[in-house]
Amino acid sequence: MTLIQGYLFRQLLLPAVAACAGLAGIGILSQSLDQLEVIVERGQSVWVMIKLTLLATPQLLAVILPIGLFVGALIALTRLQREQELTAAFASGMTRWSVISPALRIAVIFALASLTINLFVQPWAQRQARAEAFAIRTDLAALLVEEGQFVQGPNGLTVYVQQIEQSGLMKNLFIYVNDGGTVRTWNASEARFGRIGSEPVLTMIDASMQEYSSRGVLNYLSFDRFPFELGPYVPQDQRIRYKPSDLYLTQLINPSQSLVDQAGSRGELAAEAHSRLSSPLYALMAMAMALAAILGGSFSRTGYTLRIAKAAGAFLGIRIIGYGLVAASAWNGWLNVFQYAIPLAATVIALRLLFRALKPRRPRRTRARTLSARPA
Repeated sequence: MTLIQGYLFRQLLLPAVAACAGLAGIGILSQSLDQLEVIVERGQSVWVMIKLTLLATPQLLAVILPIGLFVGALIALTRLQREQELTAAFASGMTRWSVISPALRIAVIFALASLTINLFVQPWAQRQARAEAFAIRTDLAALLVEEGQFVQGPNGLTVYVQQIEQSGLMKNLFIYVNDGGTVRTWNASEARFGRIGSEPVLTMIDASMQEYSSRGVLNYLSFDRFPFELGPYVPQDQRIRYKPSDLYLTQLINPSQSLVDQAGSRGELAAEAHSRLSSPLYALMAMAMALAAILGGSFSRTGYTLRIAKAAGAFLGIRIIGYGLVAASAWNGWLNVFQYAIPLAATVIALRLLFRALKPRRPRRTRARTLSARPA
């Protein structure tokens, strides 16, 4: 790149990155508010909430990168055009390709970044988030214990804990078990979750057990330390169920039957695969539309509000159509080709409008008119 092209590259890149960062910040804030449930209702730590929020960021970036690029490019190009820096570049002898090539390079960088996120980062992050969410759902401490509340579990189990310390130590534990034939109650001054081998247990300290025998006699047993087995109260058929957004491209294109049964139909998986491959094209479309909005007409000192509004409306409309095509392609496979055709066609049209506007116009020829002599 020449010195001027490097300057234009920096002037376009910084606002685009800033716009993406701003949109990402808003999205992360929204995600963090949604993840407050893991603290309030599931009793998880703040770190778990932060981890889930960060793992959701790659999927969010795949959505906001084209939008951020479009907004940032409009801001930068408007300033460059208003201050006549682009006009000076053309006047210095730079060709139209030389002037817009920094913008196109930025669009290619954003498209490649979006493709990398779609193919590698997003499925990895989604799988990690799915595993973390599964661990939270099956966390016995979160499922069976809530401080100061009677929590009813499966198979006739009810648990009450008066206090839970930060270390996980539970104070004043009460357990009620009704298996349909026998009723037992357990009391412990302290308790802690753990495992013996692969089986989850609740180790009770200074504990006692009470039950009535078949003759109606109350049996009372006390223990210094007793492992209460939780295996009968843990669902055994639970497993992580992946969604199409969690799968890698090879799994989407050639899924096994188990993935089809678990994640969705082959049509849905194919539509997701084509969506990941085609969505980076919207970065190219975003830059082409931004260039057409600012440079696709005559210079205006009053601004380019109308042209920007038209370009923004067209961009959002086409992007919404793209999302609709993903859903429609799940049931009509032949529509997948339009996931590529629509952003490519919009890019070509925008560049066509841009180059037609940048093409120098020939001066109009004036016809010589002869004036007839007036009679004296």
